Amino acid sequence: MKIATFNVNGIRSRLDHLLAWLEREAPDIACLQELKSTDVAFPVDAINDAGYGALWSGQSAWNGVAILAKGVDPVESRRGLPGDVKDTQSRYLEAAAHGVLVGCLYLPNGNPQPGPRFDYKLAWFERFVRHAGALVKSGHPVVLAGDYNVVPTDEDIYDPKGWRRDALLQPESRAAYERLLAQGWTDALRAAHPDERIYTFWDYFRQHWPRDRGLRIDHLLLSRDLAARLKDANVDRWVRDLPKASDHAPTWVELGAASGKPAARKAVARKTAAKKSVRTPKVAKPG
Repeated sequence: MKIATFNVNGIRSRLDHLLAWLEREAPDIACLQELKSTDVAFPVDAINDAGYGALWSGQSAWNGVAILAKGVDPVESRRGLPGDVKDTQSRYLEAAAHGVLVGCLYLPNGNPQPGPRFDYKLAWFERFVRHAGALVKSGHPVVLAGDYNVVPTDEDIYDPKGWRRDALLQPESRAAYERLLAQGWTDALRAAHPDERIYTFWDYFRQHWPRDRGLRIDHLLLSRDLAARLKDANVDRWVRDLPKASDHAPTWVELGAASGKPAARKAVARKTAAKKSVRTPKVAKPG
């Protein structure tokens, strides 16, 4: 099973990119963020024609999340985070599909900081941590996938010094992410690539994409039972190289069949060891 997350940065303007990616990579489940579309304007017909059922929570001009499932309709379990009835921003959607529970999130950016936007980011993050803890205790197989707007460590950004004041690198943001991992979640992309610089986002400034000056802010966190099934995780960099692309690239995890055995983790370790012997140099554009 392949589960992906993709901040499309405008689903109407980049629908062709999304459909091309769905056709080529064929994820079983895809979590989308930053739809920048109302519910009425969401292109459900085109997505259905591509073979996917869909749930979405839109918002005019900004935010918005969606969950797509190949060949089936996702079954909604939650729309929005608990804990603040006054929060109307469309940032969280949860559904069951293909035997797993998927939480799709678009965590607040928080800039500029300090200030009300950063305060909102931290308050939202705390609500998310509490909800994630409840999901851990539920015993269900869960993936929490999305744009977390958090660079977990200095190894996840091309220039930590230059970004030190950004909300994505603040100690409070990183501490909240660490509290998530301490609940028992596995950061799939880092687990599959423990020693590599690997990015999911390249902004539009100063030729950062051609120069591969990126950040890792799109994450897929796996519950313990799904972490045992981890086969691979990576980034579809070719999507970022399309004309007028989103500043994010799709990020995905591949899970093996449920077996109750840790063989998948061993397979990832073997693959990682093999990569170390033949390290691919950084290039201006993906192959």
